[in-house]
Amino acid sequence: YWHSNTMLMLKRASRYFPVIEPILKKNNIPDDFKYLALIESGLTNVVSPSNASGFWQFLDKTARQYGLEVSEQVDERYHIAKSTEAACKYLKSANSEYNNWTLAAASYNAGQGRIGRELKRQGTTAYYDLYLNNETSRYIYRILAMKLIYENPARYGFYLRNKDLYPPISTYSILVDTSINDLVNFAARNKVNYKILKEFNPWLRNDELKVSPGKSYNIDLPEANSMHYSKLLKQVKDPDAIRGLPSENKTLDGSKELKQE
Repeated sequence: YWHSNTMLMLKRASRYFPVIEPILKKNNIPDDFKYLALIESGLTNVVSPSNASGFWQFLDKTARQYGLEVSEQVDERYHIAKSTEAACKYLKSANSEYNNWTLAAASYNAGQGRIGRELKRQGTTAYYDLYLNNETSRYIYRILAMKLIYENPARYGFYLRNKDLYPPISTYSILVDTSINDLVNFAARNKVNYKILKEFNPWLRNDELKVSPGKSYNIDLPEANSMHYSKLLKQVKDPDAIRGLPSENKTLDGSKELKQE
């Protein structure tokens, strides 16, 4: 990856890993699988050439298989919490089949059928002994590389101060159990603009939301104190400390960062 792209991934991880980590833990999925989402999408709502979408890069058919709603108005592949839950379901299924988390991760790239066939054809039970296509052969190593860089970025030449990372943004939820004919007006009534509404709810795919009887959705909006970076910065501990350097280190301006007792 370009150096700048990796820096952006590290910045986004600071904001979105706190959402992903507790969901993985609740589902008994190893914490390191958060790096799978990082290499899949860079933690952006990208669409691949094969139309896989969202942080976890689900195809629409697979998304529906694991409980996500995908329609013209709602696409939960773009809902970070719900798509993470769906990824957990997939990974549990794959691990149940292989009894091996590494193979489960590889199957996220190649598919469970492909990995199963290659294990049988090649007479092995280990990912590292499989002869696979280039993308899947590199897949686990990309996850491991991002883990190493994320845990100690300065060691690998990524000098980021704590205040350079994107801080988490506190939100509150509005339960919606009736249809909204105009999301622009809905946003205005809740004292945000349409842009903010869509940025915090990218799963809303157009400007209205039809709600079927008995169904409901949660729309997330930022807390008032999370709307300005200056306020978010006040919550950052040791803002000028460089992430990954020892506790007694130099900040970017050359001053000593004293060890916190």
